[in-house]
Amino acid sequence: MERNNSYDEKPAVMVTNDDGIDAPGLRALVRVLVSSNRFRVLVCAPDSEKSAVSHSITWRHPVSVKQVDINGATAYAVSGTPADCTSLGISEALFSTVPDLVISGINMGSNCGYHIIYSGTVAGAREAFFNDIPAVSISYDWVGGKSSVDDYILAAEACLPIFNAIIAEVKNKSYPLRGFLNIDLPTDLANHKGYKLTKQGKTIFKMGWRQITSERQGGKMLSTMEMESDSSARTEIDTSTIAGGDLFFQREVRGAQVDDDDTDQQFLQEGYITVTPLGALSQAETDYVSYFEEWLPSAVQRFSSSAL
Repeated sequence: MERNNSYDEKPAVMVTNDDGIDAPGLRALVRVLVSSNRFRVLVCAPDSEKSAVSHSITWRHPVSVKQVDINGATAYAVSGTPADCTSLGISEALFSTVPDLVISGINMGSNCGYHIIYSGTVAGAREAFFNDIPAVSISYDWVGGKSSVDDYILAAEACLPIFNAIIAEVKNKSYPLRGFLNIDLPTDLANHKGYKLTKQGKTIFKMGWRQITSERQGGKMLSTMEMESDSSARTEIDTSTIAGGDLFFQREVRGAQVDDDDTDQQFLQEGYITVTPLGALSQAETDYVSYFEEWLPSAVQRFSSSAL
């Protein structure tokens, strides 16, 4: 796969996300990239919100593509997932060149810890990594009542030095392709404490389910998956009230597991811009792997013998 090798022209940067092509985070990011006058900006993003779809792809059905007017960029809305959008955008089927950098975001809500697995935003960058293209996923720790859409501009501007540095390394053919970067920006971005290289932690919201009366009552799950728990909404199920016997349930948060050591979530909450290198898959912990070094041959021998 050949990239834009002519640096007489601006390097190509492709933007995707999981909040949809009309999301304020994506529009702010594109605006800052265009205003910098350093990049040729391409956009290939979902035509609607696709939060928490992880790395799902469209396989058996075609996706539809529609050109969208975004000032300073060549932009397309796609009916597929974030991973679909990245795959299509880097394929040269849609754009004339392969982008030098893929940026996925800016997501509404943080993506730290185990939430990285659920994240469509992170998947948009991971798909580029699968294809040996430098990639960054970006999320802003949006908090209702404190955050505003103007914070997305600050977030994009704070990431601009990282984009410039990556492009410089790409130009020099010295940028490593063994992983990709996940960036989370703190809520009080104007007073952030600086950039912190971190590692993925184990933070996760513990999820449950509650019955709702209809599919319409469910509403939208924020990409952060930070929903308020309403234990009073959990009631006995009365199937006689459900037309046709259909039951409807929606996820809800019933607690959280939060890291207390030196990980992405901790430093984000302390006010740092966290930069977390990621690979394709999370590796099992060393002691867990060590356990199975003795367990596997023993288990096979024991249960093979007992089966005779």
